[in-house]
Amino acid sequence: MILTSLLALALAGCGSGSGGGSDAGGKLTVWLAVDAQETWPELVQSTNDRFAKAHPGVEVDVQYQQWTTKNQKLDAVLAGKNVPDVVEMGNSETTNYIVNGAFAPVDPARFDQSDAWLPALADACRKDGRTYCVPYYVGARVGIYRTDLFSRAGVAGAPKTYPELLAAFDKLKSTFGPADPNFSAFYLPGRYWYAAMAFVKDAGGEIAVRDGDRWKASLSSPKSVAGLTEWKRLIDAYYVGDRAKDNGDQPGVVGQGHVGVFYGNTWEADAAADPRSGGDPKLKDAFATFPFPGPSGKLLPPFLGGSTLAVPAKSARKDLAADWIKLFTDRESQKALIAANTLPNNTAQLAEVAAGGINGPSAQAAATGGWMTPFAPGWTSVEKSNVLPEMLERIANGKASVQDAARDADRRIDEVINER
Repeated sequence: MILTSLLALALAGCGSGSGGGSDAGGKLTVWLAVDAQETWPELVQSTNDRFAKAHPGVEVDVQYQQWTTKNQKLDAVLAGKNVPDVVEMGNSETTNYIVNGAFAPVDPARFDQSDAWLPALADACRKDGRTYCVPYYVGARVGIYRTDLFSRAGVAGAPKTYPELLAAFDKLKSTFGPADPNFSAFYLPGRYWYAAMAFVKDAGGEIAVRDGDRWKASLSSPKSVAGLTEWKRLIDAYYVGDRAKDNGDQPGVVGQGHVGVFYGNTWEADAAADPRSGGDPKLKDAFATFPFPGPSGKLLPPFLGGSTLAVPAKSARKDLAADWIKLFTDRESQKALIAANTLPNNTAQLAEVAAGGINGPSAQAAATGGWMTPFAPGWTSVEKSNVLPEMLERIANGKASVQDAARDADRRIDEVINER
C-alpha cells in the first residue's frame, strides 16, 4: 500500500508521545474539511479566539480541505517534515492511518464528555486500549417527505411503523403515479449503498465481521441477503428511474418535484429547494423529516457518518494541538454545532437537539447507535474498489440474484479488507 510506505518514511525516528510544542510563539496548523468553513465559521473563529487567550503568541492557521483530495494531500505531507498539527478525518477513514502509526495517542480524560462519546466516533479512534483521535460531530440519515404530497394523498403525517410507511408509499404511488410516469413514491437509486446497507443491518446482517485478527466479508450470509432482498423489493415497487445512479445528486433530483419520500441527511431537505444544488425554490418549507422505521419493527439503523480530529505523530506541537481540539469539541462548541443543525459528538447532548426541529428525528436515529463501516485496515481499499455500489447495481437491474451478487462481492472484499 502506498500509504504504508509513506508512513514508514514519515515516522522513521519519530516519537508518538503526547508532548511537543510550547507557547513560545509560532504557528499551529489545522486542517479542517470545508464543512466548517461553509456551515459553522463562527465556531472556528470563536475557538481560535479562546485559544489565543490561553496561548498568546501562537498563531492558528486553519486550512480548509476538500473531502475528495484531503487524504491524498495528507499522505503526501506525511512523507515530509512539515505536517499539519490537527487534521479532520472521516470516521470511516481513520483505521488505516491509526494502524500505520500516523496519529499520536491522546488522553480521553483531557476532553469534555469523553465518557459519553458516540460509539460510532469513539470506536473509530481506538486501538489496543489507546485513543488516537477525538470525536467532532456526526450525522444520521432519516426519512424526508413532501408534506403537501402527503396531504393530497390522504396520508396523515409521518409514518411511525414499517407497515405505515409502506401504506404511505402505496397511497403516494396510486395518487401521483398514473399522471406522472417519472414519479417515485420512494426515491432509492440503485448504487446508494448507505441506504441498502441500513436494510442489511436492520435484518441482523453485516458487511464484514471480525474473526480473530482478520476481517471476513459477510454480505452473502442469510441475514444480509434478507436485508438486500427487502431493499430490492422497495426499488421494484416504488422507485422509478435509473437504477445505475447513486445518491450524489439526490437534492437536485428531488427538487424536480417527482419524489414523495427520500432517505438522506437533514441538510438535503433544504438543498432540494436550493438552486445551487439543482433544487426548486418553490419547494422551500415543503419538506419534513421522520425517523425511518425498519422492517424489523425498530428504527432503520442509520449509517453514523461523522468526523474526528487527530494529531499527526510527527507534529512538533502535540500539546497545543490537543488544547485546540479540546476547545473545538467542548460542551460550548457542541452547542454551536447543534444550533447549526448538526449532531453533537456525544450521547448526553443529543437530548439538546430540538425534538420538533428538522434535526430532531436525526438525533433520535443516532441515539439507536446506528451502524458503521468495518474498522478494518483495508476498508478504504474496499470503498475505492466500488464493490458495494457495483453489487447493488447488478441486483437492482436484475443482472444477478441477490445471493450471487453478494457472494461475488464477498470475494472481492476479502481480497483487500485486511490490507494495511
